[in-house]
Amino acid sequence: MNEQKPVADAKENRKTLRVFSIASFLNDFGSDMIYPIWPLFVTLLAPTNIAMTILGFIDGIGDAIVSISQAISGYISDRIGKRKIFIWTGYLCGSTSRLGYAFSSLWTHLVPFRILDRAGKIRGAPRDAMIADLSTRENRGRNFGLLRAMDNLGAVCGIITCIALFGFLGYQNLFLLAAAPSLIGSLLILIFIKDRKTEKIFRGFSLKDLTFDLKLFLFVSAVFALGAFSYSFLLIYAENFGFETTFIPVLYLVFTAVASIASLPFGKLADKIGRRAVLVLSYFFWGAMCLGFIFLQSYLGVIFLFVLYGLHKGAVEPVQRTFVSELCPEKLRASFLGAFQMIVGICAFPASLIAGILWTSFDKYAPFYVSFALTLIAIVLMAFLKEQNK
Repeated sequence: MNEQKPVADAKENRKTLRVFSIASFLNDFGSDMIYPIWPLFVTLLAPTNIAMTILGFIDGIGDAIVSISQAISGYISDRIGKRKIFIWTGYLCGSTSRLGYAFSSLWTHLVPFRILDRAGKIRGAPRDAMIADLSTRENRGRNFGLLRAMDNLGAVCGIITCIALFGFLGYQNLFLLAAAPSLIGSLLILIFIKDRKTEKIFRGFSLKDLTFDLKLFLFVSAVFALGAFSYSFLLIYAENFGFETTFIPVLYLVFTAVASIASLPFGKLADKIGRRAVLVLSYFFWGAMCLGFIFLQSYLGVIFLFVLYGLHKGAVEPVQRTFVSELCPEKLRASFLGAFQMIVGICAFPASLIAGILWTSFDKYAPFYVSFALTLIAIVLMAFLKEQNK
């Protein structure tokens, strides 16, 4: 009997991971049907002279909402001992927001629906906590990498759909179509995922729960996030460089496909050589990309920079979550994963807003200079960080 329980638990864990993977695929399939044309859509609705500042504002506020929503959901999830409700509701928010985009005719209309879209990230911390709980030290990086790989695979399929259908459907109909996959993902979570029975695990947390390494990691992540502006700036840069508007979604496809392919290998690599080394490598990719946008002046060079961006995304996202889940107290993982996302997201708001202001006030290279400097600082600070074995 005792031997059968671990087998049953392992089977249930695999089922949970599969359902999360499929739901993640579907959600990113829907969202990335519109993300390649999102900056073009925003700048189309915004006044020309301040279009980049408005783009930075909308993207920045979206990133901030992501952070706040994950912090709140993580805290409440630990407090009530439940995860599932935040996950399926989050996917539903994403689906609903795309319906709103479809009927927006002014840039101001986009703001509330962007907030709703990014508020859908309430699913993030509770879902990541469930993944961390069903994993071990030996496979946690792999599991987070798998989840991120499915995210990115869904994104690749969404981008291909965008490229194939945008010319026929236009903005409105494409946004309407993009609402369907996340709705299906929400239903999958609602039907097939079970909340695990837990004891009263929440006792509240304070700064005393933060070890020196966790505090340092949060600080390093905040410094890096201050320079990590939205991908929208990269696409607008490419359009200004001379790429045809119809080719912009292809550039989005390039970095998303690279991130999809790289996520799982980088997750496995982090299990073998450590989280810190892979995270530093992800910062290196971003820094090299920033320098490339400043100095490279060829079409092939710009395409290569989108490859670097994909490598950065493939390495940074699964490893960050793994790192936080191992540095924080085990029973407060959702709270700390949410707090981490809050810190990063709050910093991401001024990152995109400042990038937009620098672009408008100086030139398109200014955001890349500032970001490169902050990336160097983050890399140096990572040398003082130690990992945990748990």
